[in-house]
Amino acid sequence: MTEDSKHPLDTVESPPQRPSKLARTSEEDDLELEEDEVEGGEEEFGPDPQSMTQNPRTNIQRYLIAIEYIGTRFSGSQQQPKFRTVVGALQEAFRKFVGKPVSVFCSSRTDAGVHALSNVCHVDVERMSKRKPGEVLPPHEPDVVKKAVNHFLQKNEGDIMVIDVRCIPPDFHARHKAQERTYFYRLLSGPEPLSTLEKGRAWHIPEELNLSAMQEACKVLVGHHDFSTFRGSGCQAKSPVRTLDELNVSEMAPTPYFPSIAERGRNGFTHDDTQSFHSESNLGFGARRKHRCLVVTARARSFLYHQVRLLVGVLKAVGTGDITIADVERILNARSVNAASPMAPACGLYLGQLETRVEKEVEEELNQTEIQKLSCEEEEECKVEVRLLVGVLKAVGTGDITIADVERILNARSVNAASPMAPACGLYLGQVNHIVVKKKNVKSRVKHQVEKEEEEELNHTQIKKWLDFLICQVRLWRKSCCWYLQIV
Repeated sequence: MTEDSKHPLDTVESPPQRPSKLARTSEEDDLELEEDEVEGGEEEFGPDPQSMTQNPRTNIQRYLIAIEYIGTRFSGSQQQPKFRTVVGALQEAFRKFVGKPVSVFCSSRTDAGVHALSNVCHVDVERMSKRKPGEVLPPHEPDVVKKAVNHFLQKNEGDIMVIDVRCIPPDFHARHKAQERTYFYRLLSGPEPLSTLEKGRAWHIPEELNLSAMQEACKVLVGHHDFSTFRGSGCQAKSPVRTLDELNVSEMAPTPYFPSIAERGRNGFTHDDTQSFHSESNLGFGARRKHRCLVVTARARSFLYHQVRLLVGVLKAVGTGDITIADVERILNARSVNAASPMAPACGLYLGQLETRVEKEVEEELNQTEIQKLSCEEEEECKVEVRLLVGVLKAVGTGDITIADVERILNARSVNAASPMAPACGLYLGQVNHIVVKKKNVKSRVKHQVEKEEEEELNHTQIKKWLDFLICQVRLWRKSCCWYLQIV
């Protein structure tokens, strides 16, 4: 394949060429194990200036932004001088929105020609009054940010859009909080030339692809391996070992897809339609033969440089019959990129989904608040329970009640049957043995109360055994003129 020439900011007629590499500092190398190695990208960049420090200015709001874009006219995602990039387009739109320059940081960097269904970035914005210079205003609502930035983005090429915005803490970093990345790769198989509507959106394979063989090859490659064979020559990761959580190939309806008369009659696409992709029967004048669409899905916490595209290259070779499953094992064990099949082009690669810690952290924070509230209530209940027990034990000690009366009081299940409660002045909290209980999705006090009522019968049985134990094992001693009662 040939590479198209680069284009400056004011030129949009031709796709970008891969830019030259820039030097990377040692600080970013230290972060390498925690981030993906620019799966679709060729460029390497220095560290983010705001990567790990919180902005001390409290009037600045940090936003988490999800974006989608067609990568054909971008020279990658990271900002570069004289070239149109995803970050550059976003920063320009934000500059027009807020009236001053901002810095945008992406969680995953993509190469020229690579697309994104959902890439995640963060940006710090300080809202200033345009009528009264110097006056700081409350932060914009996320919906306002989304609409305003999209307004300026759509005025240019229209190949990038903000799809979601939310407010996040000032120390939240989009790249460092990324937990999992999913990439998709589209292959269109068939002898017909690729449709104009699909150019730059998929890899066209003229040969027929063997889906079952490709799926068997995925079983060899998935898992924890040394992926040196699938590591681009420009990779700066410290280790080639990665865990590929998912790798599979599935057949999908080609897009854009429009149903035929027969398909409209049976309400849509079925897998039986794959048999007719290469059939020339019933094709009217001007009708195109459909391509067969296969999608490779790769999911992991992080990827090596060009790992997905090299994996797709091997899977394509298996599908066309150029190599066998045994060859795939040999290629993986060779641990040299020279043993791999030719790398798949960037046009078919899509950054599909990014899972970050923001959802989990918000949920855990709410749950922790609820747990602390319940713990305080339970502590108060525990204090009352101990004072009631001491009151009963004191009555036994003075001879006011017998052991049989203790059993009767317990079975009455009413606080009115208990002896007078001991005063709080004699109660001391001694040693506390912490029991860590993980509560998941604690939504309300009602749910906790229901669970408590369901265990009521069991708790009374346990209390009875515990009280029998206490009566036998109560430690009572005298020091000076005081008597001490210890309950463990």
